[in-house]
Amino acid sequence: MYTYKYNSIIGVCSDFIMKTVKGGANLGKKDKVKVIPLGGVGEIGKNMTVIEYKNEIIVIDCGLMFPGEEMLGVDIVIPDITYLLKHKEKVKAIVLTHGHEDHIGALPYVLKQLNVPVYGTRLTLGIVETKLKEHNLLDKADLRVVKPGDTITFNELKVEFIRNSHSIADSCAIAIHTPVGTIVHTGDFKIDYTPIDGEVMDFARFAELGKEGVLLMLADSTNVERPGYTMSEKTVGETFDKIFSEAKHRIIVATFASNVHRIQQVIDAAAKYHRKIAVCGRSIENITEVAVELGYLKIPEGMLVNIDNIDKVPKNKLVIITTGSQGEPMSALARMAASEHKKVEIIKDDLIIISANPIPGNEKLVSKVINQLFKKGANVIYESLAEVHVSGHACQEELKLMHTLVKPKYFMPVHGEYRHLKQHALLAQKLGMDESHIFIADIGQVLEISKDGARFNGSVPSGQVLVDGLGVGDVGNIVLRDRKHLSQDGILTVVVTIEKKTGTVIAGPDIISRGFVYVRESEDLMDEAKEVVKKSLDKCLGNQISEWAPIKTNIKDDLREFLYEKTKRKPMILPIIMEI
Repeated sequence: MYTYKYNSIIGVCSDFIMKTVKGGANLGKKDKVKVIPLGGVGEIGKNMTVIEYKNEIIVIDCGLMFPGEEMLGVDIVIPDITYLLKHKEKVKAIVLTHGHEDHIGALPYVLKQLNVPVYGTRLTLGIVETKLKEHNLLDKADLRVVKPGDTITFNELKVEFIRNSHSIADSCAIAIHTPVGTIVHTGDFKIDYTPIDGEVMDFARFAELGKEGVLLMLADSTNVERPGYTMSEKTVGETFDKIFSEAKHRIIVATFASNVHRIQQVIDAAAKYHRKIAVCGRSIENITEVAVELGYLKIPEGMLVNIDNIDKVPKNKLVIITTGSQGEPMSALARMAASEHKKVEIIKDDLIIISANPIPGNEKLVSKVINQLFKKGANVIYESLAEVHVSGHACQEELKLMHTLVKPKYFMPVHGEYRHLKQHALLAQKLGMDESHIFIADIGQVLEISKDGARFNGSVPSGQVLVDGLGVGDVGNIVLRDRKHLSQDGILTVVVTIEKKTGTVIAGPDIISRGFVYVRESEDLMDEAKEVVKKSLDKCLGNQISEWAPIKTNIKDDLREFLYEKTKRKPMILPIIMEI
């Protein structure tokens, strides 16, 4: 009896001592913060990160990703928010780092299911508003404007917005202060000492946080493979000035609609050389309107002309700013190159400036547009010919500076494909960080951090939700597989009419081919295919098989085997049986 009591007392004391040594009696093993990327790791785009502490969840960014070539017919890809919906009562806010599509584009779809306050800077929320208007959600949304330096306080968590530099104005990093420690999310950033708007990154605050102690840093990995520094945005302005000074004909500049600083530099160069400006493309028109209204774009009075009135301006006195820098088939520049644009026709000696880098995967689309423009007699300038674009993401030396300022205890690289995350992890190791303190996460993987340490602990439902037209999530792997099958091999539809009482074929079989062979040029093959179907039907009906399912299966199997033997192709076979 006394031995039991003695051991119990020793156990309690030992437990108390261990807690005290590893971070205090009030912060034990159960006191932990969870970091869960629902997108943006192992991929470029679809950025969304969950920070969870006890009964509070803060979501950083809510982005989309554009579909790959294998996602036939899909418009956009958004994160799977099953975990957030399951813990809806915990979600206190969505905080936005900046206004690019890969950070805000999924908001209209997410807010329909999870209507929580959204915090962002003025320009960021101005762009969000245009998106929500299109989805008739603006009246229901709770948008709250913040500015760099602001801190939003919740019950347990505090969210701080820190000014950084990127290829869009009003960009921020996020510091989330938790009882366990501070988590810094850099957002997309580069270090630009001469930004267009004069608003330099808040290095002092990053250094202060580093001195106070940062538990975890999540940092942009996009340009980690590039040595050195990213060029300042002002170098593009200098290039524009030189090009505009020598141009004798109409100038068309294609850039990202959200790159307000780039648009401002085009406007400045046009104003210097007494040219009018027109904007072309729905997204760039919307963002330009918002940026002018909020004071982020300054256009001299009388300089902006409507795209419908460009014929009234002499060609050598006009600059058109347009979308389509990525060669998107439906973008304004692509339609101009294909002579399909209703308002702008490319003419000989037009000067086209493509002021953007192709996003990985878009190289062929961009190359196709450039070739079409050259064939029309235009002169095309792109990045390999002149400095008409600089990245908005940090290269190696800038990443090193951020690591050195923040000095995090733990590190999770984000915003990159796996190779980028791996290279960023290696860079952190070269700076002296212990490999065991670096965590390369998969989407949905849960990183738990407490005063006792950090580790991956399971995962949550996550992945991709495909948006096709008005359908959200109704296109899955099976539908994509069928679309791929149809696109590669085509379809054969077999139509047969059977009399219900007697079970005899009274019409058909007729075969309709789409994307497989052209019937008129393959009459012999189609006749043989009909004979195969007839034999298959005779076999089924002769064996008293009257159920539709086995008859269709037999037709598909026999016809598939025949067609593969004859053509080495496997079209989708769709039998249709009608009973009368």
